[in-house]
Amino acid sequence: MDALPRGGAGAGEPTGQIPAGLTTAEAAARLHTGGPNELPAPQRRSPVRELAAQLTHFFALMLWAAAALALVAGMPVLAVAIAVVVCLNAGFAFAQEYRADRATERLRDLLPVRARVRRNGAVVAVESRDLVVGDLLVLEAGARVCADALVCGAQNLHIDESMLSGESTPVSVGRGRTIMAGTYVVAGHGTAEVSATGARTRLAGLAAATESAKRPPSPLARQLHRVVRVVAMIAVTVGVISFLVFTLLGGDATQSLLFSIGVTVALVPEGLLPTVTLSLARAAQRMASSNALVKRLEAVETLGATTFICTDKTGTLTQNQMQVVEVWTPAGTTTVEGSGYDPQGRVEGTGAAMAATHAAADSAARCSPDARAQHTHGRWLPLGDPLEVAVHVLAARAGITAPPPPAQHREPFDNHTRRATATDIDGTHITGAPEAVLDLCARRPGTDLAAATAALSRMAERGLRVIAVARTDPEAAEPALLGLLALEDPPRPGVAEALTSCRRAGISVAMITGDHPATAAALAQEIGLLGADRFVVVGADLPRDDKELGVLLDRDGVVVARVAPEEKLRIAAVLQRRGHIVAMTGDGVNDGPALRTADIGVAMGASGTDVAREAADLVLLDDHFGTIVAAIELGRATFANIRRFLTYHLTDNVAELAPFAVWAASGGSIPLGFTVLQVLALDIGTDMLPALGLGAEPPNPRTMSGRSRVGKLIDRSLLRRAFGVLGPTEAGIGMIAFLTVLSAGGWRWGLEADTTLVAVASGTLFTAVVLGQLTNAFACRSETRWVGSTGWRGNPLLLWSVTIEVVLLAVFLWVPPLPQLLGGTAPTWQGWLLAAAAIPAVLAADTADKAVRAHRRTTPTQAPASAGHRDARRPQVVRADD
Repeated sequence: MDALPRGGAGAGEPTGQIPAGLTTAEAAARLHTGGPNELPAPQRRSPVRELAAQLTHFFALMLWAAAALALVAGMPVLAVAIAVVVCLNAGFAFAQEYRADRATERLRDLLPVRARVRRNGAVVAVESRDLVVGDLLVLEAGARVCADALVCGAQNLHIDESMLSGESTPVSVGRGRTIMAGTYVVAGHGTAEVSATGARTRLAGLAAATESAKRPPSPLARQLHRVVRVVAMIAVTVGVISFLVFTLLGGDATQSLLFSIGVTVALVPEGLLPTVTLSLARAAQRMASSNALVKRLEAVETLGATTFICTDKTGTLTQNQMQVVEVWTPAGTTTVEGSGYDPQGRVEGTGAAMAATHAAADSAARCSPDARAQHTHGRWLPLGDPLEVAVHVLAARAGITAPPPPAQHREPFDNHTRRATATDIDGTHITGAPEAVLDLCARRPGTDLAAATAALSRMAERGLRVIAVARTDPEAAEPALLGLLALEDPPRPGVAEALTSCRRAGISVAMITGDHPATAAALAQEIGLLGADRFVVVGADLPRDDKELGVLLDRDGVVVARVAPEEKLRIAAVLQRRGHIVAMTGDGVNDGPALRTADIGVAMGASGTDVAREAADLVLLDDHFGTIVAAIELGRATFANIRRFLTYHLTDNVAELAPFAVWAASGGSIPLGFTVLQVLALDIGTDMLPALGLGAEPPNPRTMSGRSRVGKLIDRSLLRRAFGVLGPTEAGIGMIAFLTVLSAGGWRWGLEADTTLVAVASGTLFTAVVLGQLTNAFACRSETRWVGSTGWRGNPLLLWSVTIEVVLLAVFLWVPPLPQLLGGTAPTWQGWLLAAAAIPAVLAADTADKAVRAHRRTTPTQAPASAGHRDARRPQVVRADD
């Protein structure tokens, strides 16, 4: 340990007895007993367990079962192919999502490497991990508080607790006040005795809460599980029925079993899992390019399902930059332009008002000479109390560049007098709360208190924070009022537009902040967040009953101020129980548990803490609230795209099942049109890329309309299109082509078909299904508009994918040994004509179906739900149309 040159009495301590602090021996003994000042290491799942989870979820288990059945049925190539699909998908998802939860570990970064303490009668620097209970911390502006401590002495000591409390304004603390680890000193100096270290600090408590908070399953996970269960049930049911039918028709039991296994495997959509994963990954990449970093793939869809956003105020809706925007003086009012703490800017007003503003800014700056703005890493940051720094920025923008004369006496801001003073050769300069300063100026003749009070009221109504400035000249007894400085933490650009988009999308927004209710309400009013009922409630006044709380908060535009971290958790849980998909934004340490518990946690990337970023599912790299809206739009588009390629996949399943059904119904008299390997070639060969192309369909104008809220992945409309229209059309054309080729080759009912002829007919059926799926890909771009109206452009990936689909078809038909392995050879020219008929047939069926539905469809007239009675449990479905 190195002794620092500055010893002496601790700031704010009585000038008599100077505490010596602990001795080195006492500190070492307490360190041995109490342990280092470190947060407990988080429990982290091993990479092996993370990978195992990707290999053993319900859908993967179903595919493993299909592989096992294929192996039992004597189809090892199919079994290996399915296993490879599962492993590749698991590896890809693992690589995308293996970012272990390091929120608790990142909390360590809030503790500085070294701290200043008094030991052995001198001020020394020690490693923060070596702090022990009883150590005397020496606090000064810019210092991070390393442990929970009780203030022993303070002089103008202001602590920034925003990361723990959400309060944007630094808190003035005095003797006897407890300060928390992770906060930092913005102004003044003092000493504090360490009362808790390491795992016993409040910071550690938040770490434990973050660690224990469990993420709810995403809407996509819940719905995919439902889809998989339905598909598994259908596959097993059809397989069992096929076995019974084939056996009753006199088939061999072994052959019946093998056939039923083949049917079951055929109905399992092997390509669905990688298609969903890759679609989500592509959407995540698109979000990243729009400054929204997705940490969990499922969060892409959860964003689209969001129905309620709980947003923080400071740093989320605002820029977290205090600045003077207006100055009232007895000579007139001036406006101040500039950005944040950047000294570059200008003051505009009349000549007299400009001169009066110059005088007011000069006096205000002399009361806080230690505050200043500092340019770091391309940004202007405050060094000291942000309010005092804003005053110095005003002085710079007013053209004051000369250093002030040395102060003869200075009194920092006092909570009792609510004023700060500085005396120099030009007189006594005073700043402080308007009421306190105006009381002093009231005794000076000529003071227009009425005008000052009226200006103060106008500023307060706009939600501006106001400080008054006065000066006592050397020859005068009473101070003269120089002016009122109005400060604001301005809203982020584009926030109002983002809120409008949220409302148009049917998403409720509430401000959940630890800030003062008046400040929060004023900002909410300015950006258009506050609802028509102007509902503002303080955290302490929230109902104790969860049901009552849900009714109270389930509205748009509510403001909840002075909220504690545990209340944010409760609010998220209550809204979830009312059926909402809740997105919670935050940037502080206190937001970690709530971010993890919400359906989607959204953290600020630039200004937020590492704790918030690691606990969140989505990180806004530009801290722009509008980025959330763009991410939600992409999430909704991704959900619609999943519905698109689900329709595409299920249509193919009908066409794949048809040959097995015809073979079984004929008692084996009609040759089997497909082999199981051909089915696999369709699922993960020709169909995969067009499905991914549908997953890349861009958002359309209806994506962010209120009637396009996320509903079920699979509903009656989707099943009717796949199983009632598109699927039967593909299956019918394919089977007609298959039977026509057989008949043209000399096959007749009751005769055993030639193997070569069956291979040609099977290749024709395969070609018809592929061409039908090619057309189906374009039909699935919209659920309401026919293919020609959607255009052939707008989705280059789909065009490329269907092109590659045709190439793969040629490979499967002509490149040895694939035709022999799959069991289907290239069609004759007559077979090509028959197979090509699938294109106009699917187009005609799709167009006719959409026309009939358009004729029958009626738009119900429905009054909008009231703010407090929105039924979030009955959302409408995101349609794949404009």
